[in-house]
Amino acid sequence: MAPRPSYDLLIIGGGINGAGIARDAAGRGLKVLLVEQDDLAAHTSSASTKLIHGGLRYLETYNFRLVREALQEREKILRIAPHIAKVLTFILPLAPHSRPFWMISLGLLFYDALGGRGRLPKSHTVQLDPAGYGAGLKPTLLHGFSYADGWIDDARLVVLNAVDARMRGADIRTRTRFMGAERAGSAWVAKISEHGETREVLARVIVNAAGPWVDQVLRNLGGAPRRRPPRLIKGSHIIVPRIHNREHAYILQNPDGRVLFIIPYERDFSLIGTTDIDWKGDPSAPSIDPAEIDYLCRAASQWLTEPVTPADVLHSYSGIRALYDDGAKSASKVTRDYVLALDQKDGLASLSIFGGKITTYRRLAEHALAKLKPYLPSFGPEWTADPPLPGGDFKDFELLMDDARARWPFLAPDVIERLGHAYGRRMTMILGDATNIDQLGMNYGYGLTDAELDYLRREEWAVTAEDILWRRTKLGLHLPPEAASAIERRVLEGADG
Repeated sequence: MAPRPSYDLLIIGGGINGAGIARDAAGRGLKVLLVEQDDLAAHTSSASTKLIHGGLRYLETYNFRLVREALQEREKILRIAPHIAKVLTFILPLAPHSRPFWMISLGLLFYDALGGRGRLPKSHTVQLDPAGYGAGLKPTLLHGFSYADGWIDDARLVVLNAVDARMRGADIRTRTRFMGAERAGSAWVAKISEHGETREVLARVIVNAAGPWVDQVLRNLGGAPRRRPPRLIKGSHIIVPRIHNREHAYILQNPDGRVLFIIPYERDFSLIGTTDIDWKGDPSAPSIDPAEIDYLCRAASQWLTEPVTPADVLHSYSGIRALYDDGAKSASKVTRDYVLALDQKDGLASLSIFGGKITTYRRLAEHALAKLKPYLPSFGPEWTADPPLPGGDFKDFELLMDDARARWPFLAPDVIERLGHAYGRRMTMILGDATNIDQLGMNYGYGLTDAELDYLRREEWAVTAEDILWRRTKLGLHLPPEAASAIERRVLEGADG
């Protein structure tokens, strides 16, 4: 019998928390295996509102620590991921049912203060000019506030953390299912299933970063005490034709006390969300229901000159968040803070992760490794706050684009910009020394070529057209259905080759 591979850390779950811990641990010299039953970011981590922010609304629940930590992390993510993250201006209109002017003003002042002296501009009052900050809004809305937060390509953030982890020695395995584990002497013996074959690996520590499946994984950890199951909350978003042609987003205060985001998305669209609904079903394939669509359309329309209707919805997505159950009556009031639950027996430990926000993933990873330090071999210090994620090693995005346009003049400017925002300096690994578009293979539209498909399959674990069109890129919004079939054939041919 072949010897069983041995790891310091077995991480279950290829969402943002799992990928972030894998990157951090591998960079400290630990031997890491990450297994994900589907694709990286296939579930919750690609179903967010795409924001890196403190969460202005969390100030009302006095969760100052979470807000402050998130705002500090916002600055770090903008620095280490300049290709996939950007500063976004938010306009908060005032309406008769809004929170009082003094309350909003004080809240934004506190939000600015918690964020510290960063690169983002401070909040201020604005006039809602229909040709400017009031674009698309009802003309009766005259005043509001402006503040800045961050936007992120959530799925690419996950993938780039995994890429970096692999570059630092981690073993990243997608389409690999964790079957269970038992304590055996000085190690966990874990069973994993890949390509229909089950095998065993050894690990000093297991990290349960399975998101909506965190409780299921706990049940498959032999000897781990049962914990209170997480509270599963479904959040849904809709995508509609672009509501206005400006670059700012809206944060809208609804009469029911919830806030709604309307965000410019993928150039031609607006993203509207989100809902908060308790979820009891299968977390693998949540979908928006008609009541959620109706709610989002009605909530947005009460602010807009042109109403949004269900017929306008071009696409939707839903994700299940596994939040720590703090007993809150309303789904929207459940804490978004993360809880790290450590279980240990006879010197063997497992760590289960409940909750968390994309914005705080990096700090969560640091806290996780700090908790696990007594159960692991000696490892290096914290390091992830400064080195850029793959492709982000540049100082100025516009200079990067100028160089790219000069090097590959045969590509349309919008294609160069798309590639730059997705891959940063790593676009060279796709385009190479090509001097014309034909050298990149078939063009499926919007500059998506065989060269890019081969890169995504080779470097970023893309296996299906869905992986490419909805997570590695968002071109599923732009390309016709027949393109997906052609892309699927090409990816399968590449895998066979």
